Amino acid sequence: MFSFTEPTDNILNYSPWILKKGTDTKTVKVVTGRVQGKAIVAEIEGISDRDIAAALAGWEILVEQSQLPNVVGNEYYWFDLVGLRVENTQGSDFGVVESLMETGANDVLIVKGDRDRAIPFLQGQTIIKIDLDAGLMIVDWDLDF
Repeated sequence: MFSFTEPTDNILNYSPWILKKGTDTKTVKVVTGRVQGKAIVAEIEGISDRDIAAALAGWEILVEQSQLPNVVGNEYYWFDLVGLRVENTQGSDFGVVESLMETGANDVLIVKGDRDRAIPFLQGQTIIKIDLDAGLMIVDWDLDF
């Protein structure tokens, strides 16, 4: 499995998991797990057959938001940022945050609007203000970039 947790094996600290594929969901309990090479292997309660386990390939693993630690200060979960309206300091509307990606140097916002934009997520530099209640992010970014 691929995990967005940091470090990646932290996914094993959450149970139950909600597995999702399309519109189908199922809740499963994690019994145990471990890192195996570059992968993470988990044992799911009630699944002891490899063929049944293999049928879960391609399912997305979700956890309840209530299971996540609280963020403090200027920290945000990516899911908090997705969907925020993005404007620059001059009030130009860039669209909404569609996703984020890691680049190694810093995370990057993917903003969909009149055109796609990739804006570095650098708080205090390109990211001036995040107001989750208002659903708004203010950026110091030129409209032409």
